[in-house]
Amino acid sequence: MRWSDLTWPELPAVLAAVGHAAILPVGATEQHGPHLGCGVDTVIAEQLCLAVADLTRVPMLPALPYGCSLGHSRRWPGTIAVTPVALIEFVKQIGDWAYHSGVRRLFIVNAHVTNAAPLRCALEMLRAEHDDLMVSVIHTATLSARVREFHAADGADWHANDAETSVMLAISPEGVRPDRLPSADDPDRTGCCVFAHPVNRTSLNGVTGMPSLATREKGERWFDWLVQDLSDLIRRGCQEVPPLPHSYFSQDFT
Repeated sequence: MRWSDLTWPELPAVLAAVGHAAILPVGATEQHGPHLGCGVDTVIAEQLCLAVADLTRVPMLPALPYGCSLGHSRRWPGTIAVTPVALIEFVKQIGDWAYHSGVRRLFIVNAHVTNAAPLRCALEMLRAEHDDLMVSVIHTATLSARVREFHAADGADWHANDAETSVMLAISPEGVRPDRLPSADDPDRTGCCVFAHPVNRTSLNGVTGMPSLATREKGERWFDWLVQDLSDLIRRGCQEVPPLPHSYFSQDFT
């Protein structure tokens, strides 16, 4: 169910079978502490969406490997960030072209926290331009109550923590350095902050949380939850219709 593996004659039938839906995974390339590779967010987004595409038969567009990671600063090498404006316009253009290929339900699945605002802006632009396009931005770490609970268990402003490290041990262990886990822990220092400080002012090593607690077994269980809960959301979305049929462009008040 990779969009990139489908031919143009195949796409219309594939889309018609799932309510003309497609999935766009969005990740990032950024430092993830001394124990995780810089592609964590993209790996999780892509592997999750691949598993969900296989279950739901909703095709998956190629994953975006760059995101709005400005908050990670230049203190540590590894982060390749784009501005919010660049991400908004890029996703908008992807949505435009997906629309012209027949997509009418676009699920943007985001695995990097600070992509949230630019992706919401892209959603606003897409639905204002395409009257019959429905767009949903789904954040992997908050897509259900049980998923939120395990992500934030060791810090509200978590990053490269137990959750991400455990999931990576399960789905992409080559991106984990187990020998560095015991010394990678760094606490969440943001609890009483009024401002949103960049990571260079909140973390000593780029980590927020307790990666030393990570295990493959937890990661397998948690990844299964992500797949189940995202699949449920997408199946519901493939059946959803707007509560009212009014056109965005109409001034008909009847």
